Amino acid sequence: MATENYYKLPLVLDPQPEGGWTITCPILPGLVTEADTVDEIRTNVTDAIEALLEGYEELGQPVPDALQPVRSSAPFMAETLIHLEAA
Repeated sequence: MATENYYKLPLVLDPQPEGGWTITCPILPGLVTEADTVDEIRTNVTDAIEALLEGYEELGQPVPDALQPVRSSAPFMAETLIHLEAA
């Protein structure tokens, strides 16, 4: 059975004038992506993390402590962004 990895990272969503957000991580300067909708955030951040991990591997550099996964088999706390339409 494969163990899934989860990464617990603070994200900063900077709204852009044309819509959407630029997304960065204050503890992981190499993580920068964009999203036009709330639904795109997870996918785009996941792609950015995968690209960072691949880059570290290709360069033979150690993975920063901030990119150490939280194992899904142990309890952990996570925050999420929930979008509700105005009533």
